[in-house]
Amino acid sequence: MAGLTHFDGKGQAHMVDVSDKPVTDRVAVAEGFVKMTADTLTAITEGSAKKGDVMGVARLAGIMGAKKTSDLIPLCHPLPITKVAIELEPVPELPGLRIVATVKTGGQTGVEMEALTAVSTTALTVYDMVKAVDKSMELNGIRLLLKEGGKSGRFEAEG
Repeated sequence: MAGLTHFDGKGQAHMVDVSDKPVTDRVAVAEGFVKMTADTLTAITEGSAKKGDVMGVARLAGIMGAKKTSDLIPLCHPLPITKVAIELEPVPELPGLRIVATVKTGGQTGVEMEALTAVSTTALTVYDMVKAVDKSMELNGIRLLLKEGGKSGRFEAEG
């Protein structure tokens, strides 16, 4: 289990002690996609979905998801999040939506999990709001695009 910080010497899961780490500015950006029918995308972008403003509600859900990450992921630290931004972009050629979440903090550990949770929660909310008309939707490509700050420095995904 060398290199896996969430396991102790006996292989048991534990929460990493970050108390000796310096407080630094940290940011993480994640993305994901919701693939759907062209008709469903049109209903979302034109605002004619029966449940209302799909992208607006999903954006709020993503923000809430980022704030609740430590309640959902057992070994995540609760963090003082200073920013969560969720962008939903229609992608007609998919067809579907691209979701990008940016999360910032000034802390002793990063916000990668918060950004990934924000994207996931946003995507799940889109699904929930229009599943009555399109149960075949797919949630795809959820990944970390960027992370900055802390000891390990900058990570940027390729492609």
